[in-house]
Amino acid sequence: MDPEEGSTAVDNIVTQFNTYEDFLDSQITTVDLYYLEDESLARQLVELGYRGTGEVVKREDFEARKAAIEIARLAERTQKKTLTSAGKDLQDNFLKALAVREDDNRNGKSVIFIRDRNSHGQEVSGYIDYAHRLKIEDFEVYFNGKRRLLPRPTDMRAFKFNMSKTELRLPPTSCNLFLLLDFISYFYNWDNHIAVCNSTPNYQVITDNPEGLLFKYKRDRKILNVDPKAQPGDNSTRTPIQTQLYIQAVIFDHISRRKT
Repeated sequence: MDPEEGSTAVDNIVTQFNTYEDFLDSQITTVDLYYLEDESLARQLVELGYRGTGEVVKREDFEARKAAIEIARLAERTQKKTLTSAGKDLQDNFLKALAVREDDNRNGKSVIFIRDRNSHGQEVSGYIDYAHRLKIEDFEVYFNGKRRLLPRPTDMRAFKFNMSKTELRLPPTSCNLFLLLDFISYFYNWDNHIAVCNSTPNYQVITDNPEGLLFKYKRDRKILNVDPKAQPGDNSTRTPIQTQLYIQAVIFDHISRRKT
């Protein structure tokens, strides 16, 4: 028997039996037990190849192949994990855009800019690391339409204000008010004049640029420029979304060229 046929035979045995002992028992006949009068001895003879009605498989080969098949099964199940947006009847362009990008953002890619009003009537805007939010919260409520995705003080950059503004540029020094460990967050309250800054696992916030706010993608260290009047940067695109859910929505997509 050539190696390929032998490997196929082992695979068939491994998938058929849960344990190596189950395989050994399948090779033992009632006649064997009658004469040997010892199930353990009969198993040993089969394992050594002296008895049995089929292929001889070593214990280490069985267990190694069993482990490999289980690893492959778990990897396939993880890869085919159902997306939160799957099967949803999405009507708004913004939710459709999120759904299209959901799979890619399991490993970090898009930045979402949202401008709208919160439940208190205050105008809020901010930049959201889509991949990071996917990991820390359940998007089922957003795709089902039960809640709206809005910026939080824990996002990369968020503002709350009462006056009408679009994508803003604040003085670079305003982000230096709070520095905690390796995180820089940005939250600005125009009433209280409080600013907070926050980086994410995927993006580093750069606030000392005289031209405005920048984000650095940590995997390939490329710069994403969110200024609507500038080019977004290498391997990046800026897509305004026509939506009924928000005053304004823009999605920045970055394609990392770095091998992972």
